[in-house]
This record gives sequence, structure tokens and C-alpha cells, in this order.
Amino acid sequence: MSRIGNAAILIPGGVQLTVAAEEIKVKGPLGELHSPLPEGIQCEQAEGKVHLRRKDDSRNLREKHGMARAILNNCILGVSKGWERRLELIGVGYRAQLKGSEIVFSLGYSHEVRYPLPAGIKAQVTDQTKIDLSGIDRQKLGQVASEIRSLRPPEPYKGKGIKFSDEVIRRKAGKAGKAGKGK
Repeated sequence: MSRIGNAAILIPGGVQLTVAAEEIKVKGPLGELHSPLPEGIQCEQAEGKVHLRRKDDSRNLREKHGMARAILNNCILGVSKGWERRLELIGVGYRAQLKGSEIVFSLGYSHEVRYPLPAGIKAQVTDQTKIDLSGIDRQKLGQVASEIRSLRPPEPYKGKGIKFSDEVIRRKAGKAGKAGKGK
């Protein structure tokens, strides 16, 4: 029995659902998203709540039940509140600037790195070392944040690089020094 799949989803005010054969369209104040509806899973709306039910207990449907509910919940939250992700640049001379629809990074390379923002994702650069990303599609937002982080991943010795604001970098000890030399 899927605990996640059986949980009801509350529909906030201003959000409308349209159920089609293979997808659910979610429309809200911030935009519109589509959530896939796997074959064998039905969507039931009643009294401001949505329930996803599966037609039988086959392994395939049990696997997809919780996933379909989680994706639909992310779509509903995205069109009503939106999603945010914050990145931090750590390192001497590391900075970011927003120029039009792209972010220009100075990351210690011999050249600037330009990252074009995809449609639906907004960025705000504060303090030249903090980037606030926002959007309604959680998957796309996470993908963009991950691609930006991969431009200069944080290294374990000094912690320099681009990291998520809630990420903890496990630090390693550097060289031990001159101990044991000269014997």
C-alpha cells in the first residue's frame, strides 16, 4: 500500500485541474503545467481535494502510483506558490552578473562562463555571490541549478566553487606539513 500515492492533495484557491486521458493540466495564478497520468491510474476530484487511485495492485502500478501523485503535487504547488533555489559562489574573485537572459560567471577560468537561462526560469543575482533561481516547474528548476553548480563544483579542501545554499561541504585536511622530513 502506497502511503504517498494514497494521500490526498489539497487544491489551493485559484488552481484548476483538467483531466485528460494521459495527462492532467494544472492551471494557476503563476502559469500552467502538465502532469503525466500513467495508464491504470485514475484521478478523482472532490471538495477541493484530488485522489489518485490505481485499478489493481500490480507491481508496475504500485511503482507509478506514488510517483504520479508526487509529480502532480509538485505541479499544483508550482502554479500556486512557485519554487525557489539559492546558489552561493565561494572563492576569491568568483562572481556572477545577470545580463539579459543569461548569467555571466567569473569562476577563475581564463574566460567568462555564460549560462543562458531557459524559458520559465528567472534569476536574481544579489551581492555578486548569491543567485536566486525561481520558477514553477520543479524539475526544470532543479536541472538548471544543477547545471550551474557543475560549472565549478565545490572542492573539498578550501570549499571553493558554486554550492547550494543548504549544502554542507565535507572538508578534507590538507598536507600535514614538514613533519618527518630530514631523518
